[in-house]
Amino acid sequence: MKNKNVIFQDWGLTDYQVAWDGQEKLFAETVGLKTELRNRLVAAGDDYEETTLTPNYLVFCEHPHVYTLGKSGKPEHLLLDEAELKAKNAVYYPINRGGDITYHGPGQIVSYPILDLDNFFTDINLYLRTLEEAVILTMAEFGLTAGRYPGFTGVWLDADNERARKICAMGVRCSRWVTMHGLAFNVNTDLDYFKNIVPCGIDDKAVTSMQAELGEIVDINKVKQILKHHISVLFGMEMI
Repeated sequence: MKNKNVIFQDWGLTDYQVAWDGQEKLFAETVGLKTELRNRLVAAGDDYEETTLTPNYLVFCEHPHVYTLGKSGKPEHLLLDEAELKAKNAVYYPINRGGDITYHGPGQIVSYPILDLDNFFTDINLYLRTLEEAVILTMAEFGLTAGRYPGFTGVWLDADNERARKICAMGVRCSRWVTMHGLAFNVNTDLDYFKNIVPCGIDDKAVTSMQAELGEIVDINKVKQILKHHISVLFGMEMI
């Protein structure tokens, strides 16, 4: 059986470590349950029918100023020392997602899907492309045409020319087909903070936001509702 129900939670402005711990807790509980269910099936045999289903979560939040470095990233892509980080009221974490370095801060929608992909589809490439598509469709509702940049994850504007600029970064972790981490979508983000890193390890492309593209502050709650809708439709979720 597949569980398409997804528990939606908006954690608001949340300290990065607190959110990371919250993710890890939900992730570990789901992976642990999957292991337990598999052991039950092995012990009981092929005729056993399990009625317990693994849960799915979709978390939205914003973070105070923070830089995070993925497993494949290079520490030198952070261009600040400890004193400079403190002066900018920012913190730094090496973490267990894929990808290089990125920035999170107020005005940015950070989405953490903690999904058992056995409930949807077991294809990480499709998973990433589906999250990208949800952001692309969300931007279209504000009159912004976005797309993909060949060879890179995330969502871009003008990806087919020299004006390419990134508006949404992505990095995920997956174990036993359970996901964590996710995407960071610049809505009203202070883009100056990206000048202190080599964003996602790409040193020759710009970073942008919806505010920068539209020339006005955007209602982030409206963006959240539209993004949540597109994620739910594309994955076939029943949002709770």
